[in-house]
Amino acid sequence: MRTILAVAVMAAVALGAGVRPAAAATPTEELRLYTDRVLKIMQDPALTPQARRLAVRDLATEAFDVSETAKRSLGQHWQRLTPEEREEFVKVFRDLLEQTYVSRIDEYGGERIRYVGEQVDGDTGSVRAMIVTKGGTEVPVESRVLRRGDRWLIYDVLIENVSLVSNYRSQFDRIIRTASYDELMRRLKTQVQVLTQGKPQPRRAPGSP
Repeated sequence: MRTILAVAVMAAVALGAGVRPAAAATPTEELRLYTDRVLKIMQDPALTPQARRLAVRDLATEAFDVSETAKRSLGQHWQRLTPEEREEFVKVFRDLLEQTYVSRIDEYGGERIRYVGEQVDGDTGSVRAMIVTKGGTEVPVESRVLRRGDRWLIYDVLIENVSLVSNYRSQFDRIIRTASYDELMRRLKTQVQVLTQGKPQPRRAPGSP
C-alpha cells in the first residue's frame, strides 16, 4: 500500500501544474511549484473527493509528457504503429494513468515531499526526492525529465527504484509477444472501463493490464 500511495501522490504531483514556472527554471524548481499547488488541492477540506480528483485532472498535461511515457512504455513496438495507432495508444494510456493513479489521491494522508538532489545532462535530467509519511517513513522517489523548449517535463517516475515505464514496458511486451498488439489494446481499454466504473478487480500489480 505504501508504494501504491507513493505512486498516487507523485503521479498527482507530476500531473499537476497550477503555476507555470519562469523560463529556464531548474527541474527541481519546476517540480517544487507543481508539488505546492497539488498538495494545496489535496489538503483543501472544502473539496469533496470528486472535486479534488477533478481539480488535479484539470491541472494535468502541463508537467507530464504522456506521449513520451507512452512511447517508452511500448518500447520497440512503438515503431511498428501507424500515426493513427500511436494517437489512439497515447489516449488510452493517458486514461489508464489517470484512472490508476490520480483516482487514488483520496488516500493522501498528510505525506510531505522533500527534494534531495538533481542531475542534468543536456536536455535530460532527474530529480530525487523523499515522500515522508506522518510516521517518519521515507520513500525514495526519482522523477526523470526531458527539456521541451524552456520547460522540463516528466516522462518517468521511479518509486523505491522501480520505474513506472519499465514496469509497463515489460507487461506490454509480454502481452504483444504472447498474443498481439490488438489484444493489448483490448485489455487496456477494458481495464480503463473497469477502473472508471469502480468495479472490483482481481489482485495484480499496480497498472498491469
